[in-house]
Amino acid sequence: QVQLVESGGGLVQAGGSLRLSCAASGSIFSISNINAMGWYRQVPGKQRELVATITRRGNTNYANSAKGRFAISRDNAKNTVYLQMNSLTPDDTAVYYCNAEARRPYWGQGTQVTVSS
Repeated sequence: QVQLVESGGGLVQAGGSLRLSCAASGSIFSISNINAMGWYRQVPGKQRELVATITRRGNTNYANSAKGRFAISRDNAKNTVYLQMNSLTPDDTAVYYCNAEARRPYWGQGTQVTVSS
């Protein structure tokens, strides 16, 4: 089993920045099986959508909406993934979920990001 705990969400004005963190914990066996980690987001009434992912080797993938504004990074020693979000707009308002892909997908509880205009 893998547990994911997110932090760093909150309220920010348009144009501002936030940094999300997600720490993975669990057995050494479970943690060692984590390959990709990433961030997804969801607004009420819509499907959860990809924001960014990063593999253990550091290969990244971004949604078009995130390219140029968001940066995903990872500290394998700390089993932690980060999402630096800059130039935020009200369209970025959502619950952001951390994801880890191991033998199966794991999800965090979500952290609310609200961007005011």
